[in-house]
Amino acid sequence: MKSAMSPQSKLPDVGTTIFTVIGQLSAEHNALNLSQGAPNFSCQPALIDSVAKAMRDGHNQYAPMSGVAALRHALSAKVEALYGCHYDADSEVTVIASASEGLYSAISALVHPGDEVIYFEPSFDSYAPIVRLQGAKPVAIGLSMEDFSIDWDQVASAINSCTRMIIINSPHNPTGAIFTDFDIERLTALTKDTDIVILSDEVYEHVVFDGERHESMACHPQLAERSVIVSSFGKTYHVTGWRVGYCLAPAELMDEIRKVHQFMVFSADTPMQVAFAEALADPQSYLGLADFYQKKRDLLAEALSESRFELLPSRGSFFMLARFSHFSPLTDDEFVLSLIRDHQIATIPLSAFYSNNKPTGLIRLSFAKDNDTLYEGARRLCRV
Repeated sequence: MKSAMSPQSKLPDVGTTIFTVIGQLSAEHNALNLSQGAPNFSCQPALIDSVAKAMRDGHNQYAPMSGVAALRHALSAKVEALYGCHYDADSEVTVIASASEGLYSAISALVHPGDEVIYFEPSFDSYAPIVRLQGAKPVAIGLSMEDFSIDWDQVASAINSCTRMIIINSPHNPTGAIFTDFDIERLTALTKDTDIVILSDEVYEHVVFDGERHESMACHPQLAERSVIVSSFGKTYHVTGWRVGYCLAPAELMDEIRKVHQFMVFSADTPMQVAFAEALADPQSYLGLADFYQKKRDLLAEALSESRFELLPSRGSFFMLARFSHFSPLTDDEFVLSLIRDHQIATIPLSAFYSNNKPTGLIRLSFAKDNDTLYEGARRLCRV
């Protein structure tokens, strides 16, 4: 059908996301998928049983806008035990319909036309478009190509009277980098006595490797009081399709976020919330995640040890980066397409995580896959 009008696009330069494009190409070429950060294995059967029981018990109507009370209280207790910060379950914890919805609600609620928002590239692809939709300006600061650390002097130079928010992401998608004590010190110093909000994307909070600690904003009182933390049940419990997450913030910030959240979805899925409240009663359901994924990281790295790729360190998340520029002149996009077409293996070009599609000579591999898939994926990459 031809439209009777020509809409004026708010995002004229934005097309279909790279994840959709690669997914479609993978299907066309029957490619094995190491591209998407979604597990190809099942969650614990008990979690599905809990959801089914919740449905049979009648938990099938709207949940409270802020989330099922039992889940909010469980989250408050969990965060206090892990990070030492108390969030009031009634006014400072909100269950959201995916971390993506939480990011949108927070940015939409707290960023205004003319504001500037600092974020770091490579970055998850939704940050900058959401900022632009508010009539605000996203300010991209590139991470070091050596170790993907933040140049805090560059951040200091970018901060001005229009700076309203800094978006951080640790553990980091797509690089696997994590925040350090130095990062915390600099972020604290740069935001002290300002009106800058920190939006902390912590969806991989339980996937930190080699005994390192996750530096949640909730661990640091001076940062917690100005931070909105967004996290994800989907990433933690291997159910990314259930689209449930949570948001933590001081009450004054949360009041504004809830105003947007209630008009976007009103509330997240009810039976899933009931099940997650039960799951959180067992801390090992999330505390064992780091060891689980570290074994997968190490399996994939070992299986690729004889390949031509140079693997970069992954300190957290579901991902590791692999360098190819020393043996191929192709751009990131060209190289990924050649892998799909010639070797039936799907990955993601790191350039897709830059607003200017900057060539990097790197691809992102996801190890959130069953072991057979990881072995077969490595076998195909070793033939390159």
